[in-house]
Amino acid sequence: MAYETRLASLMNYQKGRVDVIDDDPKNYAFSNIFEVASLAKPFEQVAVAKNFEYVLEAVRAEGTSGWRAATHDQSALVLDGQVEFTFKTLADGHPLPDSGSGGVPEEAAGTLMGRVLARRGHLTLLPAGRAYRLASPAPAVVLIQTVAGPDTQFRWAEICQTA
Repeated sequence: MAYETRLASLMNYQKGRVDVIDDDPKNYAFSNIFEVASLAKPFEQVAVAKNFEYVLEAVRAEGTSGWRAATHDQSALVLDGQVEFTFKTLADGHPLPDSGSGGVPEEAAGTLMGRVLARRGHLTLLPAGRAYRLASPAPAVVLIQTVAGPDTQFRWAEICQTA
């Protein structure tokens, strides 16, 4: 059996289909990251996969996000476009969210630590306890591996194929 790998983009994707599997279908979530991102507002964090407390969030990067931070390391995979990640220290005593990532006020983002310019296929670490923000001049798609938090949006009824 021959397999074909198709790389999609925000401007050119085909909605996936459900393949028959020899397993319990409740163990799987079927979604199309590019469709989710095409329908999302900039920087919404829409869960497209979940495993216990961990989630993969599809994020449409467009413009400049606010500052964010988390108590745990996160990873961000750019699936389409170009995204600049800017990192700063976090002001002493600034609280972090109990889970997931959370917004950080501008004044809590301290000294510049550096920047990463990531393009399609690049993986960037979002380090624990540091402030970060994303910026993209044109719509881009980022898949963030994190822990579900207060800003994680679960839209299973909208994004999962049921037929």
